[in-house]
Amino acid sequence: MHIVWDWNGTLFDDRDAILDATNEVFAGYGLPPLGLDGYRAAYTRPIWTSYERILGRALEDGEWERIDAAFHDSYHRLMERCRLAADARRTIDTLAGDGHTQSVLSMWHHDRLAVAVRRLGLGLAFRRVDGLRPDEGGGEKANFMVRHLAALGIDAADVLMVGDSVDDAAAARHVGARAVLYTGGLQSRADLARFGVPVIERLADVAQHI
Repeated sequence: MHIVWDWNGTLFDDRDAILDATNEVFAGYGLPPLGLDGYRAAYTRPIWTSYERILGRALEDGEWERIDAAFHDSYHRLMERCRLAADARRTIDTLAGDGHTQSVLSMWHHDRLAVAVRRLGLGLAFRRVDGLRPDEGGGEKANFMVRHLAALGIDAADVLMVGDSVDDAAAARHVGARAVLYTGGLQSRADLARFGVPVIERLADVAQHI
């Protein structure tokens, strides 16, 4: 089996950094800070729709770009305090020991992703690490999943996607792979469960779904 890991909110425990960066941005609008439950209530995709929910109005022309730039400025400062999820390394090592191959597919900036993977000691753990490259303007994760598996030369029937968002499960379904969703991110367990795939509280539980 090949496991494709999401990074942010899955292997990389950055939930608090995302929440704090979001609150820094909206403090400039005079809004009180959101707690985790408040953020989860507003969270949806695309992310700019979440921001409209937080503001209680539609975004003005150019406002999305300003908010997004401010968020990333804050996030890239705050993420320096973040570490791997509690059982990430042990789970990766256990799966590798059982003969499973692994890779990372993220919609985070590729250059920062590659540095973070190496800095946290996982540079040799994955067959491939893919993030969003400078010439790529974003889009659906499902499309990037197609390219990721093609580059690996792996049949989707032999793939399990592990992520913290329904986008991850949708990407897996798009290519014909299976998915498991993890509650370490910013979507509630109830929202994850609605997609109809297994939901886990610990990364170590991935092994039960292989």
